[in-house]
Amino acid sequence: MNLHEYQAKEIFARYGIPVPQGQLAESPEAARAAAKQLGGERFVVKAQVHAGGRGKAGGVKLVEGYDAVEEAAKKMLGQRLVTKQTGAEGLPINSVWIEKPSAIARELYVSALVDRSRERIVFMASAAGGMDIEEVAAHTPERIKHVYVHPAAGLQPYQARQLGFFMGLTKAQVDQFTRILMGLYRIFTELDAALVEINPLIVTADGDVMALDAKLNFDSNALFRQKAIAEMRDFSQEDEREREASKYDLNYVTLDGDIGCMVNGAGLAMATMDIVKLHGGRPANFLDVGGGTTAEKVTEAFKLITKSPDVKAIFINIFGGIVRCDLIAEGIIQACRQVGLKIPVVARLQGTNMDKGREMLKASGLAITPVEDLTEAAKTVVALAKGA
Repeated sequence: MNLHEYQAKEIFARYGIPVPQGQLAESPEAARAAAKQLGGERFVVKAQVHAGGRGKAGGVKLVEGYDAVEEAAKKMLGQRLVTKQTGAEGLPINSVWIEKPSAIARELYVSALVDRSRERIVFMASAAGGMDIEEVAAHTPERIKHVYVHPAAGLQPYQARQLGFFMGLTKAQVDQFTRILMGLYRIFTELDAALVEINPLIVTADGDVMALDAKLNFDSNALFRQKAIAEMRDFSQEDEREREASKYDLNYVTLDGDIGCMVNGAGLAMATMDIVKLHGGRPANFLDVGGGTTAEKVTEAFKLITKSPDVKAIFINIFGGIVRCDLIAEGIIQACRQVGLKIPVVARLQGTNMDKGREMLKASGLAITPVEDLTEAAKTVVALAKGA
């Protein structure tokens, strides 16, 4: 679960991480009032969307005067911001963050996430802040330093100092940076974060270290114990189908292909998308209905897939371990009839009662093709999608 910049900065401030002064506004008039309350001549107007690259897309404006603040907010609010992270549809701008500009001497980068291969929280830092960190990692990886946190010891001040001196900070600045990093570690562990990122972390003209931007992403599986964080969720920033899927405990991610995929198990779902791609198809989604799926969940999954007008065929790949294949077949038939499905379906059922499940599909009279072999199933659905 992602937060907006203003929400992340509120949390940063609670944990002692310095951030610029700012106020939220949901109308041009409120933006003007916020600027007056902040005082000064110059302001930064920032579109609040769950995506990076806002500046390059016109979602961050440096302006002078209250009229300019109001005009910038008016141009942003109610529009959709398209960045390299949003896709062609973009995300709606429902609010803007009005902030006092900072005198920037240097731009740095710092982040924390879980390195699953090492089973550790890793902190990354670079003096190349304000840039696309992916580009830095790809072309000049030596400009990024990593430190790994032992779960029993936690982040140690000496590790923060290592990163600070690596970025060329003075001793006084390293002391400030260490306090910031310890605050980030507390946020990460106490609030069940999945990603904490500051890009850029700036050194001001006065020599102070400050978080100019803030990005927080949380582990959705831990939201049951993070009620305050869960209440900050902005559903308008999420894909409608992904939001609907979460109501039925379905793991759904929208992609840009034309073959809808319905699979039980994340690993099998990824393998299914890979083999579809291998044989010339384009998956329209990632959809994991879970190991203990039911006929009802299968029906809801079908509804999600068919909401996309781009889907030309559906590929069902189910392993009946916990759940019986005949129950899955019943759900498939029920779903096809309920949604009035008019596109072809290829179903591969393996496991408990798979023969019975296949017979049920064959006898349904619907446009469902049962296939045993995975490769054959992938080739069949790709051919049907191209034929459609």
